[in-house]
Amino acid sequence: AAMSKKGLKLLVDSLTRSAKHFNKNEVECLVNLFDTLVARSSSQFAGAGFDRTVFRDTLHNAFGMTDDVVLDRVFSTFDRGNNGCITVVEWVEGLAVLLRGTLEEKMKYCFAVYDLNGDGYISREEMFQMLKNSLLIQPADEEPDEGVKDLVDLVLKKMASTYLFILFLLQDYDHDGKLSFADFEKAVREEKLLLEVFGPCLPDIK
Repeated sequence: AAMSKKGLKLLVDSLTRSAKHFNKNEVECLVNLFDTLVARSSSQFAGAGFDRTVFRDTLHNAFGMTDDVVLDRVFSTFDRGNNGCITVVEWVEGLAVLLRGTLEEKMKYCFAVYDLNGDGYISREEMFQMLKNSLLIQPADEEPDEGVKDLVDLVLKKMASTYLFILFLLQDYDHDGKLSFADFEKAVREEKLLLEVFGPCLPDIK
């Protein structure tokens, strides 16, 4: 919905305080982009936000993110209200972490992306799911040919050793086959390359 100049100023001021990593001009630009994205979205949200499809298309076009599982999980981390709609607050505050977050903020964000069921741990099954999807990325409506299927099966069989190596790197101290945020944080602070160990969920430096 159209917003008055006063309403826009109040919104921008509020988001500049809450998002922290953007200045007022940047926030205003992001709010304008949000309005453009809302116009492209389905009407079910009555102008309050935009849907998963628009979100995925935007991240794909802007940042080259293509992994379906990762994109769905990124959407879920932005959609804090869990209503299938990205609001202007979720949009700006989410991008603040995605683009300019501190290491602490990015660790929490990446962990949330990888924690597929939201139980506070990254389980063996979740690791396998994320690693499998990073091996084979293709349109959802196409079935891989038998040769590719066989290759994926072979790699997944070999992944048991990969899994144990990752657990070693991430220091699963109690050997319960799942990682807490504390395990993840400790490992990433020691080796920052482990931040995206289960799949690319942050834009590259470009």
